Amino acid sequence: MERAEAYGFWAAMSGAFLLSCLLFAGVSRSQRGPYMDEAFHVPQAQAYCRGRFLQWDPMITTLPGLYLASVGVVKPAAWLFGWTGSVVCSTGMLRFINLLFSAGNFYLLYLLLFKIHQKNKAVSSFQRILSALTLTMFPTLYFFTFLYYTDPGAVFFTLFAYLMCLYGNHKTSALLGFCGFMFRQTNIVWTVFCAGNIVAEKLNEAWKTKLQKKKDEKISSRKGPFSDFIRILRFLIEYLISPKNLVTLSALTWPYIILVAVFFGFVFINGGIVVGDRSSHEACLHFPQLFYFLSFTVFFSFPHLLTPTKIRKFLLSLRKHPVQYSLITVISLFLIWKFTYVHKYLLADNRHYTFYVWRKVFQRHELVKYVLVLVYLFAGWSFADMLKSKSIFWILLYFVCLLAATVPQKLLEFRYFILPFLIYRLNIPFPSLYRQLLELAFYIVVNAVTFYLFLNRTFQWPNSDEIQRFMW
Repeated sequence: MERAEAYGFWAAMSGAFLLSCLLFAGVSRSQRGPYMDEAFHVPQAQAYCRGRFLQWDPMITTLPGLYLASVGVVKPAAWLFGWTGSVVCSTGMLRFINLLFSAGNFYLLYLLLFKIHQKNKAVSSFQRILSALTLTMFPTLYFFTFLYYTDPGAVFFTLFAYLMCLYGNHKTSALLGFCGFMFRQTNIVWTVFCAGNIVAEKLNEAWKTKLQKKKDEKISSRKGPFSDFIRILRFLIEYLISPKNLVTLSALTWPYIILVAVFFGFVFINGGIVVGDRSSHEACLHFPQLFYFLSFTVFFSFPHLLTPTKIRKFLLSLRKHPVQYSLITVISLFLIWKFTYVHKYLLADNRHYTFYVWRKVFQRHELVKYVLVLVYLFAGWSFADMLKSKSIFWILLYFVCLLAATVPQKLLEFRYFILPFLIYRLNIPFPSLYRQLLELAFYIVVNAVTFYLFLNRTFQWPNSDEIQRFMW
């Protein structure tokens, strides 16, 4: 990092942290006590602060990574600054842990953007800093910086693991992946993604060698999406059944293999992936979750994905490949028909934005969910079009991990989309400065509206005296 870029980065990071601290103070004044899931997380962390590590709330469904990390930060700070009494492990202090994770995420996002796009000399230092700032303020993630939730910490350790993987430090990456798993069990998917990056790189090298050999030998082959798919599938099978290749890949990915084995051991001993209350977290094949994620991504990346040029290219693609799009449409309609699930929380909890999305859009008419296939088609095409610079094996890897992270979830919850969105956004080409500024401005507006609603538009349920607030 050059000196001017370093000054710019630290100025942006310091400014963002100061702004977040001011906003944090406002949130803490308005909502002093635990809210929503904090009602479970805060008492559990406070029990750990008192040394009661065997005490566990059965309503908590995640592993204790957040509470252990909190104790590891708060206890030394309390000893250093002489804090005593109720201030130690108070709700405000525990929430502040996520503000620290948010600052760490800013730094990690910057380093990841630098590493992933280091070959692109056209990208300026200002653009890298601006993108890191924008992604730090990604509304769904940024909101939970100010509450005691697992999201900022889960994102921090997963991004850190991804960064170490890209730099080839795979033992450290696997260890950080374990920390991410301790925050949220589904983060194991992104540990597999880190391991898959190594495999995708080796596959891409072997594939290029094979294509070059065919070119040198002047061997002709049929061209077309289907024939290309068959060739790649055949190559994958040939490569992965080779004992020599398997030994090589195992030697490169053994830290991740150990972690995945630990995960399966945990699932076997625990009797499932969820800790505690499993009644509201049942796994199922909820394929429309993929469509919801694609729509979510287009919404939050509209300066890059929803442009007149892309719409024209999509319409041209429709005209050029009507059979393929017709087949995709039929499959999508079938998946919506047979695999749409509506969680009881989605219909009952009017504090979450998803409640209103479902009621105002999907519940307007039975046919709405089918009509939206046209939106999903464009969202999927635009999503894939932005990944053209990546290798086919990386795209396959990401798509498999995306399915594993979203499809088994019965509840439509925007927080589940944070990590797949960030990894996607990190890997698409850098947009123009104008589009970056538009994206940042959009995020600021969304955050401003979100916090205004949370702080000022409170309401009460008929059978409760507690103040309720709107949130992601």
